[in-house]
Amino acid sequence: MIAQISKIFTKIFGSRNDRLVKAYRRRVEQINALELEVRKLTDSQLRAKTEQFRTAIVGGQRTAGLLPEIMAVGREVMDRSVGIRQVF
Repeated sequence: MIAQISKIFTKIFGSRNDRLVKAYRRRVEQINALELEVRKLTDSQLRAKTEQFRTAIVGGQRTAGLLPEIMAVGREVMDRSVGIRQVF
C-alpha cells in the first residue's frame, strides 16, 4: 500500500534526483544568461567584482542571490586564465 502511494507521488512530483537536477538546470540557465555581460568585462573589472561580492555579503545580501553572478564571473576568469571553459 505505502509502496504504491510512493510510486504515485514519484510520478506526480518526480524523484528527489529529478527535482535536484531541475533546480541545477535552472541555476545553470541563470549563469548562462549572464555570460555575454560578463564576457565584456575587462580583467580589472573582473577583479573588482570580487570586492563587490565581498561588500555585498558583508552588507547582508544573501549569497544565494549572488551565486549566479559569482559563478559566471568565476567561469569567465577560469576561461581567460586557464582556458577550461568546457569543464565548467
